[in-house]
Amino acid sequence: MLVVSSVIGVGIFLTPGAVAELLPHPEVFLAAWFVGGLLSLAGALANAELGAMYPHAGGDYVYLREAYHPAAGFAVGWLSFFVIYAGTVATLAVGVGEGLEPFLAIGDTGKILVAVATVAVCSWINYLGVRSGARVNNITAVVKIVGLLAVLVAGFAIGDGHFANLRPGAGETTSLPLSSFGLALSPVLFSYLGWNSSVYVASEIRDPGRNVPRSLFTGLLLCTGLYLLVNALYVYAIPIDDLRGEVLVGEAAARQLFGDVGGTIAAALVLASVIGCLNATILVGPRIAYAMALDGLFFTGVDQVHAGNRTPYIAILAQALAAVFLILLLRTFPSVLDYTTFAIVLATMADTAALYTLRRKQPDRPRPYRAWGYPVVPAFYLVANGAIATAMLIGRPLECLAALAVGATALPFYLMLRRRQPVD
Repeated sequence: MLVVSSVIGVGIFLTPGAVAELLPHPEVFLAAWFVGGLLSLAGALANAELGAMYPHAGGDYVYLREAYHPAAGFAVGWLSFFVIYAGTVATLAVGVGEGLEPFLAIGDTGKILVAVATVAVCSWINYLGVRSGARVNNITAVVKIVGLLAVLVAGFAIGDGHFANLRPGAGETTSLPLSSFGLALSPVLFSYLGWNSSVYVASEIRDPGRNVPRSLFTGLLLCTGLYLLVNALYVYAIPIDDLRGEVLVGEAAARQLFGDVGGTIAAALVLASVIGCLNATILVGPRIAYAMALDGLFFTGVDQVHAGNRTPYIAILAQALAAVFLILLLRTFPSVLDYTTFAIVLATMADTAALYTLRRKQPDRPRPYRAWGYPVVPAFYLVANGAIATAMLIGRPLECLAALAVGATALPFYLMLRRRQPVD
């Protein structure tokens, strides 16, 4: 449920229009979502071995620290905490304010206040304990799954749509360059963000050697199946040519299928989905800063655990403050998709590369789970994501260079924090 809540957020309701803009053919459009699921699964196979081998908080920070050097772990941990997780929390919180617009006229200032309050409430829930955060996560995940399934069944059964829209060749007849498919995978991979969420809380999972891999594979398979069906429903409701460039895809498809009441249904489902994803992100992100602080490689006090709640409460507060700072800089739903996705691609590629290094450096370390298809499947993941990163760097240079610039700020902070550590 943590994986489901982390993956199914706002992306599936907003990004398909951008994918259709680049891939205006129903079969290629759906293939991109399938390929995105396969790529995420290939990465999950590597992360399952790493998470079971190192059942600690911190995820990729721990893997790169062990495989290469503490500086490598710090760099990816810095990028993950400040770009991927704090940025995602801010994005989703602003999305909550936007999602209330169909129900309440709160204005721009009200949306910002709602976003800040949402971060505060979800952070407080996770401050109270892992159980309270997990309980909210499980409830919202079930609501999402049941809600999406109900919409799917009703949409195909009684909705105003046409199966002819799904026929191969129903869209534009022009040929597509391979670079378009690579660029289209950026919003797709953004929508799959969170598939590796359980590795960051492995130290707080019972029997992590068994349950971390199971959580990754089961959660990701559920999400991939739902994404394929939901996108098929979108095309069933709206021809692919009309879907191109549509921003509020979920709402537009629901209105087409069910009339005006469909827009209200879609808005409520999006709001519930965003809140669930936000809570899951707040649960996961602080474990990165906490793990870095345990090694003396983060700001003082972030390694503290609450005596009663047993949560990294200072790290939770640090993430909340970083997210609120970003919210105050953003007045509308931010267009940072490629910026965030590029950082995600780099971080998960680094994880997968660490798998090869650790197989060589630590061959005798216990591995409760060994990555299926090694070494071919992880290599496929690296090559495919390398091609996607290249396509993004060429097609979206400003956003990608900005992500690299934020990552580069890790070096001076690492050197400063390293000097602060006592000499053995």
